[in-house]
Amino acid sequence: MTLKASISEDMKTAMRAKDSARLGTIRLLQSAIKQREVDERIELQDADVIAVIEKMLKQRRDSIAAFESANRTDLADIEKYEVTVLQTYMPKQLSDDELNQIITQVIADSGATGAKDMGKVVGLVKPLVAGVADMGKVSGLIKARLA
Repeated sequence: MTLKASISEDMKTAMRAKDSARLGTIRLLQSAIKQREVDERIELQDADVIAVIEKMLKQRRDSIAAFESANRTDLADIEKYEVTVLQTYMPKQLSDDELNQIITQVIADSGATGAKDMGKVVGLVKPLVAGVADMGKVSGLIKARLA
């Protein structure tokens, strides 16, 4: 079953269960997927759907930070719930050890020596960890390693 089909089935399940919060989040996700399909005039594959979910997760995390800094815990809690719903559709994330192994290998292969090589290392690591690691975290680990 494709990821899009799984999302549709989960929407039906949420409707039957009258889970309005989950249903709203799934509808937002389906809307974002459909918008991208219409804009690009293509049928999205699972990798493309994961990219849409990653974008939505990043937006939610940014919103959580903004709401918490403004002491709006009610809105932050809603966003946190949406993050948990969206994360159910993401593949299993890499552990820190696995991430460090990949980064170490890429640094060794590319011959990176300092912070000036960070862009090159990030560019090489990104395709290896796309969808299975938060790029903000990856970037921080690379920066710490090359500093």
